Amino acid sequence: MPEEELIRTYRETIRPLYAYVSRRVGGDLGLAEDLVQETWMRALDAWPGKGIPDEPLAWLLRVARNTLVSHFRRVKPQLLDPASIDLDGERFSPANPDAAAVVGWGMARLRRSHADILEAFYFEGKTVREIAADRSLSERAIEGRLRRARARLKKKLDRMLRLPAASRGRAAREGTEDARPTRTR
Repeated sequence: MPEEELIRTYRETIRPLYAYVSRRVGGDLGLAEDLVQETWMRALDAWPGKGIPDEPLAWLLRVARNTLVSHFRRVKPQLLDPASIDLDGERFSPANPDAAAVVGWGMARLRRSHADILEAFYFEGKTVREIAADRSLSERAIEGRLRRARARLKKKLDRMLRLPAASRGRAAREGTEDARPTRTR
């Protein structure tokens, strides 16, 4: 893999990659830098054997998303006042690092379809119309999906924010809602 090509790819992708990660961690610069570095380390591990992908930014963004999900599954967010996270409020934005950590924690536990639509709306700033066009769905269908995704996220966050301190650690270690608990007799 030519070093010049790698340097060119880095220069072309670092700003949009950093912006993507930074928005999702509420502007926490240190955390954003760590996650971007981890993403690029994965690229440097994978690309010498496979070559730089045709769409390196898309590859990096997918790895960054997975890295973010892994991070938020590992960390236990600090408690916030539940009133500060009004998902239904028109002005809600996870721009505050504490709110971003709690929202990221909750989104890491949602089905991918729910997390993707919330991410498009809140983090990418897309309108319902734009999301509908991207997914070839009606605006009404997107509104319904967005409403259900918000309800799922709110349920996850309410559960976490209302847990006693002893139970909170257990809840922070729970998997996504896709994971089905096993029943024992």
